Amino acid sequence: MRGADLRQDQLFSYVSSENRIPRNHPLRGLRVVVNAILDTMSDQFEPLYSDTGRPSIPPEQLLRALLLQILYTVRSERLLMEQMDYNLLFRWFVGLTMDQDVWDASTFSANRDRLLNQDMAREFFGQVLALAQWQGLTSDEHFSVDGTLIQAWASHKSFKPKDGSGEPPTPGGRNAEVDFKGEKRSNQTHASSTDPDARLYRKSDAAPAVLGYLAHGLMENRNGLIVDVETTPATGTAEREAALTMLLRSRRKAGATIGADKGYDTRDFVARTRAAGVTPHVAQNTSNRRSAVDARTTRHAGYAVSMRKRKQIEEAFGWIKTVGGMRKTRFTGQARVAAQSLLTFAAYNLVRMSNLLGWCRAAPA
Repeated sequence: MRGADLRQDQLFSYVSSENRIPRNHPLRGLRVVVNAILDTMSDQFEPLYSDTGRPSIPPEQLLRALLLQILYTVRSERLLMEQMDYNLLFRWFVGLTMDQDVWDASTFSANRDRLLNQDMAREFFGQVLALAQWQGLTSDEHFSVDGTLIQAWASHKSFKPKDGSGEPPTPGGRNAEVDFKGEKRSNQTHASSTDPDARLYRKSDAAPAVLGYLAHGLMENRNGLIVDVETTPATGTAEREAALTMLLRSRRKAGATIGADKGYDTRDFVARTRAAGVTPHVAQNTSNRRSAVDARTTRHAGYAVSMRKRKQIEEAFGWIKTVGGMRKTRFTGQARVAAQSLLTFAAYNLVRMSNLLGWCRAAPA
């Protein structure tokens, strides 16, 4: 028989959010791992908060919410709070009860800025990496490195002369038209009034120049996990400098190898890499000059393997941009962009580990 279209809301519910989430949902296994990691960080959270005053958003719930924002590509904190208000999955993962009020977006953002710094984000990233190492998922012999452009939260209109000699503001509101055609602009003479740390940069001659930062990743070649992250101003030498910084900071065996593209084929980078005890498996750039990598390196079978494996790092960059929402950052300032990069790469590692270890395939009850 036809069911009745009853439109009166029930006053009470006797089903908990725990029972609403399917037993085989991918977030179930991930939530257990994230909770274990956050439990180990309790001592790091304590100094960030005062002993007096009103209780703030628990840092554990705040970090879980930020992970959800990355995993589900929620583009703003306001939309995240809206989702958390009516999405039972979000409430369950963060740790809110069915009747608990959701935080105001501005309150959430203020608490996030206090917690989301480079030290705390790197600590979380390190805990995720330590779990991967404990599970035997990472290699300490073979690595790949690359960098990617992250667009800054600033427009070309904000890129103005440092000496203030630009065109005076014209009427027309906050988005008034600006004509800079034919004007010579460079990072030496101009800076963004919205984000002074951002620099004008283009990846190639065929690409447009945009304001942005460079995010660098060091990947181990066994399972494609990111083992170190560095965020720098966008310069022509930043990729090679960041690669050396991450190499010296990483845990590796003597005689390890590192694969990289043609942009790293310089005599200085190859020499400094070898001085650090790492064999540079760099793609040869023979277009208009002699390569710094000769047949003593390229003749070995391991070089061909590195050339093939190094391309896998593009999967991580593609994930943080399409899923993690980092094609264009929402933050200003290098420090906050660096923290966002670390947290997003940590989320990528968690998803990668979830697929490798089967957390996303929990057996139904």
